[in-house]
Amino acid sequence: MASPAAMSRSPLQRLPTFKNTGAATTTATTATATATLTPLSPVPSHLDTFSSDPIFSAFLSPDFNPTQFSSAALSSGSAASRIEKLQEGLRLLDTQLRHEVLSRHQELLHQLSSVKSAESSLSSLRSSISSLQSSVRHARSELSDPHRVISAQTHQLNNLHSTSLLLQNTLRTLRLIHKLRNLVDSQPDASKWDLSKAAQLHYEILTLYNESHLSGIDVVDAELKWVIEIGSKIREEGMKVLEKGLESLNQPEVGLGLQVFYNMGELRGTVDGLVSKYKQMGVKSVSNALDMKAISGGGYGGGGPGGVQRHGTPQIGGGAKAREALWQRLSGCMDQLHSIVLAVWHLQRVLSKKRDPFTHVLLLDEVMQEGDQMLTERVWDALVKSFASQMKSGFTASSFVKEIFTVGYPKLLTMIENLLERISRDTDVKGVPPALTSDGKEQMVAAIENFQTAFLGLCLSRLTDLVNSVFPMSRGSVPSKDHISRIISRIQEEIEAVQLDAHLTLRVLREISKALLLLAERAEYQISTGPEARQVTGAANPAQLKNFTLCQHLQEVHTRITSMIAGLPTVAADVLSAALGTIYGVAGDSVTSLFQAMLDRLESCILQIHEQNFSTLGLDAAMDNNASPYMEELQKSILHFRTEFLSRLLPSSGAVSVGTETICTRLVRSMASRVLTFFIRHAALVRPLSESGKLRMARDMAELELAVGQNLFPVEQLGAPYRALRAFRPVIFLETSQLESSPLLQDLPPSVILHHLYSRAPDDLQSPLQRNKLTPLQYSLWMDSQGEDQIWKGIKATLDDYAAKVRARGDKEFSPVYPLMLKVGESLTGNKS
Repeated sequence: MASPAAMSRSPLQRLPTFKNTGAATTTATTATATATLTPLSPVPSHLDTFSSDPIFSAFLSPDFNPTQFSSAALSSGSAASRIEKLQEGLRLLDTQLRHEVLSRHQELLHQLSSVKSAESSLSSLRSSISSLQSSVRHARSELSDPHRVISAQTHQLNNLHSTSLLLQNTLRTLRLIHKLRNLVDSQPDASKWDLSKAAQLHYEILTLYNESHLSGIDVVDAELKWVIEIGSKIREEGMKVLEKGLESLNQPEVGLGLQVFYNMGELRGTVDGLVSKYKQMGVKSVSNALDMKAISGGGYGGGGPGGVQRHGTPQIGGGAKAREALWQRLSGCMDQLHSIVLAVWHLQRVLSKKRDPFTHVLLLDEVMQEGDQMLTERVWDALVKSFASQMKSGFTASSFVKEIFTVGYPKLLTMIENLLERISRDTDVKGVPPALTSDGKEQMVAAIENFQTAFLGLCLSRLTDLVNSVFPMSRGSVPSKDHISRIISRIQEEIEAVQLDAHLTLRVLREISKALLLLAERAEYQISTGPEARQVTGAANPAQLKNFTLCQHLQEVHTRITSMIAGLPTVAADVLSAALGTIYGVAGDSVTSLFQAMLDRLESCILQIHEQNFSTLGLDAAMDNNASPYMEELQKSILHFRTEFLSRLLPSSGAVSVGTETICTRLVRSMASRVLTFFIRHAALVRPLSESGKLRMARDMAELELAVGQNLFPVEQLGAPYRALRAFRPVIFLETSQLESSPLLQDLPPSVILHHLYSRAPDDLQSPLQRNKLTPLQYSLWMDSQGEDQIWKGIKATLDDYAAKVRARGDKEFSPVYPLMLKVGESLTGNKS
């Protein structure tokens, strides 16, 4: 049947002449390739006008409607002419059709022969199919009966086989039940059964029953109830053995219990149940330890006098009892947590060692998969989580618990660290992983971090409050020695409270360091810094006395705290080193300006040596045992400083002994060393120096040694400055020729030797002081800022000038001091290189 699309097309549309050019070309090409025909003759040209004809073009439209076309023709009034037009078109189409048939005559004949051949083949195929169907019907009739017989016999054989297996499994099950009954009946006491064997028989019976589908067999079902009851007893006795072994940490008992449940195929579930049980025990223990209602009800009544109120604050009269009860319950909780972790670790230890004697399967592999947490880690994580939650709740919800654990944080930390240490010690077995890792320990300590922060804050608050009370912000009265002792005692108490824990000690020391810095800041604010604090000519004024007291107080703090931490590790001392250094610095600052003023006064006295005449003195003056005027003034100043200032600062009125150096002792020693060094420097610059002048200078040096030793510092303890003073006295009396070989030069700085040699040189060998037209003070200040090598450069310039003058005069000899000075200077250069 033609498709709707083909039916809707008009006869004109179905002609090849009126198809599109591409389709006509493709059809012609295909026909030419299929049959070797002559090319088609051209289509008459008058048919080409159909597409443009206003009447015929309507038949080419896919929407052509005969009814509408007829109605339009009739209504136009020229129906007759339309009919003639259509008849003419029909003639043209007939002609076109005839032309098409003739041009494809060979192709049409070929198609006709192909149809006849197909009809012949189809007839032959029908005959073959009929024959095949007949053969199949015959084979079916021959095979159906034997197949039906074989199927029936096969089904019968299968039933016989199933029955045989069922009977075998039934007999085997009954034999196993009989063995189990004999094992049970042989010993009335269930605790003395061979639990491992009984568990194995029980497991085999139930496995065989379920896998063989023995349900419904009366003889088996009659015994099954008894088997299930015996299984419950086996589990009960196995759990007793297992729990007893875990409680006593007995490996054989734990191994037996685990073997029982392994044989019953319930090992993983049993172990998981035990782990959950221990988790619950630990969580409950932690909750009970911090349950304020239980504490109040257990010892001294729920809500009555001495009890604990709803928000965790003890009522009047019950604080001490509640505090003691809280610590006791927490101590008991630590003991229980220790027992729980140790039991789980012991269970894990046995699982990791024991293998099934028949399959050699490691029991731990049956309980855990790769990547699972260890049993101890599971329990410990749960315990830490519960402990942290309870501690956080106590910190935020109970002011009483917060206060107790904040004030007693060292005790709380000691409890936890003792727990961790006990667990680590008891589970330290070679070849077995410990119960706790370092991370696990840190998690437990971190659970009380809130209380640690509060404790450190309380520690700092106690110290700073004490410092603020002793050193108010206003420049008031100086604190007494008792006030300073209270601060030191408070610091000592804070250290002693935490000294058993190294980490907490470091944290407390950091808080103490903050308090010491505050102490230094407040003390520094109290120091007087005006001109009155630096006067040295009169008696000590109130401002100076105040600074003396501050210095002594800070010195006491520094000395006492340094001795406190002497026995602590180096890292602990390092924590306080910066703060103690600040204390030491402030103590020194309180009197440094005074010491500098005293030193300036003594140096000004020594500078007067250049105003004395050491060149030519009369016999009476040379034999006079009195000191020079400048030295007398120096002695008076030293004695005045000793009486008015140093006696108030130094530990005793006499000379300071070895090993008792304080801040002031250090400053006095430094001042005494500077006085000796300064004197030797300027004594060496004296020029000219006659023999009688040498005697006068020697007496001055003796007087200086006596004054410094008696009033400032023992000169024999000053080291190099004292040795230089002792060496310079005989050096000035040596001949120039003796100087080079004298061992005394080893105790003198090269600059002192070189400057002294100027006093033995001719006048045209000028000293750097003369060459540069400097005052002794200016030259001394320059020397303070330079090293020995730079001083030698200045001296070398004067030697070069002298050598140039000698050569200019034509002299061939130099002064004896010239080569000696060059040699001393060259040795200085050689030592540097």
